[in-house]
Amino acid sequence: MYGHSVLQAVRSGLAIGLVVALCIAAVAQSSTVNLLPTVQPRANSTGASRDSDTDSVISPDDVLDIYVMDVAELSRQYRVSPTGKVVLPLLPDPLEAAGMTPSEFSDALSQQLQDNGLVTTPHIVVTISNSRLKSVSITGAVKMPQIYPMFGRTTLLDVLSQAQGLSDDASNVAVISRGDIGAQATNSTERVQTVNLKKLLESGDPTYNIAIYPGDRVTVPHSGVVYVVGAVHKPGGFVIRAPDNGMTVIQAIAMAEDAKSTAVRSKAMIIRADASQPNGHMRVPLNLDLILAGKQPDVLLLADDILFVPDSAAKRALQRSVEAAVQVASGIAIYGRY
Repeated sequence: MYGHSVLQAVRSGLAIGLVVALCIAAVAQSSTVNLLPTVQPRANSTGASRDSDTDSVISPDDVLDIYVMDVAELSRQYRVSPTGKVVLPLLPDPLEAAGMTPSEFSDALSQQLQDNGLVTTPHIVVTISNSRLKSVSITGAVKMPQIYPMFGRTTLLDVLSQAQGLSDDASNVAVISRGDIGAQATNSTERVQTVNLKKLLESGDPTYNIAIYPGDRVTVPHSGVVYVVGAVHKPGGFVIRAPDNGMTVIQAIAMAEDAKSTAVRSKAMIIRADASQPNGHMRVPLNLDLILAGKQPDVLLLADDILFVPDSAAKRALQRSVEAAVQVASGIAIYGRY
């Protein structure tokens, strides 16, 4: 009985001691937390961790949104120059931006503003509004040429669809200039690739519907124009819609709704640009009567050629008629095409 009481006392003492020890440790830990400052991860001037935007690196031609609190003169969009720098109106020198994350550029800008005595404690937010590396540029003969955001692989047809399709004067080819991502994905040393749009749209062959990657540039050249002026029913500029085959004299006369009854068909001519000539143009005589009768071969016209059909009622000399034809064609080129 006595031994059992002693054993209970020992156990109670140990339990009380353990509780006291835990309380002392808790108080010590609480004191340590209150006395020592909490260490937080280093943040930049935007308030974000540097690791949060390591996948967003500023590149040449990117568009940046820069907001500097209480400094309206600096808060707007800026385009990074091809050399990778940004010019800000209040800073004496361009600021390097390419290769930095938005956080790093924000830190650099903050330091420059302080060093130049412009802002004491700048609060800056920098975001990439438009990135060349995350977009595809579509230019040329499309209905809506512009830069489209692109974050992954797509196809040429999808890109042309984004641009609302081809314009009326589009040629039959598309020129794809590969960016770094596209060049790596295709394992090609050639940065420029040409696709036959006529075969793509008519045949639907998937081999022509090539892959497009962020950073690529798609250009659809404009096709050439032939001008028909003089004694025709519908003078104007006519688009060569099939540049692979071109446009012939007979086709051009047909598009101009034939020559007038007063036309001198035997003295028609092609007026073609030629820098070696004194007036910058050369003349190629044509006899429309013989061509239409099949006694002479049809002539293939080149882009910007002027097919001039003189009028028998004209009182001007031939030289002045040619000059007038060139002026009329130039006016058509400026004010519109048929």
